Amino acid sequence: MDKTIANLATAVAGIEDGMTVMIGGFGGSGAPIELIHALIDRFRATGHPTNLTVVNNNAGNGHVGLAALIAQGMVAKLICSFPRSADARVFTEQYLAGKIALELVPQGTLAERIRAGGAGIPAFYTPTSFGTDLAKGKPVETFDGRPYVQERWLKADVALVKADVGDRLGNLTYRMAARNFNPLMCMAAAQTVVQVSRIVAPGEIDPEAVITPGIFVQSLVEVPNPQQEETLNRAQAVYPEPAA
Repeated sequence: MDKTIANLATAVAGIEDGMTVMIGGFGGSGAPIELIHALIDRFRATGHPTNLTVVNNNAGNGHVGLAALIAQGMVAKLICSFPRSADARVFTEQYLAGKIALELVPQGTLAERIRAGGAGIPAFYTPTSFGTDLAKGKPVETFDGRPYVQERWLKADVALVKADVGDRLGNLTYRMAARNFNPLMCMAAAQTVVQVSRIVAPGEIDPEAVITPGIFVQSLVEVPNPQQEETLNRAQAVYPEPAA
């Protein structure tokens, strides 16, 4: 039942070519920077994984985290709600060059599609996007005189998640706004890999404080001082660092 993993490299070792990977976070809040960078390290060492479909709220910023993953050419398709973030130059350049596909999803619809995936609900109806290009080709039904667009669930092979405290059984808490998409993604993925600031013994987390139950977590690795995307970008950090 002990779900702790010794290091970041081992934590991401099961991600293979062509997988769908959900990455938690809302901008930099709750983004698992160390797990993403470990995945980049694996790619640079082995050439894998490639051709990933990534589900995230945005398209990354600067040259770290998700943006760095995209820069390596590892991502074939991005499913997100906000590709025009503060400094999405990497995604923008690759998209305009035809090197990455984009599925644009309204933010509330994205959250509900992920939640539906975790809850086992294959489809639902929402008025959002009706009459726009985003609704083209999707079934439409009328309820109480109003048209609704059918949206399908979103599920993933793997979710990369950042939490605050986790016990060895995988029960998780989150720090403030870092909660965002992370708990939903834990439920919607076949395998959930979590980086936590602190691992504690079972029973040290008040059961009423648990946000994600351990049943939705397969492995967790301790990262005592996680990096913050905004701090790295203010320092103009690039990952991996350019050769001298």
